[in-house]
Amino acid sequence: MINIKSTVQAKDIGDNVTISEYCVIRADVIIGNNVFIHPHVVINDGVRIADGVEIFPGAIIGKQPQLAGVLHHKPQFSEFVEVGENTSIGPNSIIYYDVKIGSCCLIGDAVAIRERCTIEANCIIGRHVSLLYNVTVGHGSKIMTNSHITGNSVIGRNVVIGVGVNSVNDNNFGSEGYDRNAILGPRIEDNVKIGAGVTLLPNVRIGINSVVGAGSVVTRSIDKNTMVMGIPARKVRSLG
Repeated sequence: MINIKSTVQAKDIGDNVTISEYCVIRADVIIGNNVFIHPHVVINDGVRIADGVEIFPGAIIGKQPQLAGVLHHKPQFSEFVEVGENTSIGPNSIIYYDVKIGSCCLIGDAVAIRERCTIEANCIIGRHVSLLYNVTVGHGSKIMTNSHITGNSVIGRNVVIGVGVNSVNDNNFGSEGYDRNAILGPRIEDNVKIGAGVTLLPNVRIGINSVVGAGSVVTRSIDKNTMVMGIPARKVRSLG
């Protein structure tokens, strides 16, 4: 069912699709079967929506990054978005171009996902989370409410990132311009758990199966199977 109050230019629309009132669906959009699109959603050209997806009110999918001259980092992107089957995208979330979201993901309310990000299957991206450009989130990982993952970061499989975690990728606060080989966020390996309110400084690596205690500031890389706490974070004990 397509509501007559929506603007739907797309022709490639599957069976049992609901497009509610005041939506805008551009021509080069593909929508699979059993998709439910709530009111006031905008889906731009180049977006591919798989079967069983639900998109809640006010979401924008396929936003072009702004090319303002003030930026040190000039966005590079392709005009496509892929949303995997049975994924849910929350109200007022913004999915930029050049983003891939796997199947069975939950994208919470007011999430911002910038260009060149990949989210693998079965992930949770909590409310008000922001993923800056070129972030990879591995299968089954969870990023909780109000966390910020900076550009050029890698998150492994089955990682849990608690509420209010912040990360940065530039120790020079942008004063030396943008060098993609030097501006690097954290590398978080598989099965890591990061407590609430942690701060991750640029280019730190957190080894597989490690735990970072709540409120810690991680200033240097952490070995695998290690628990750290404090400001700066220091080893508390080894983990089996």
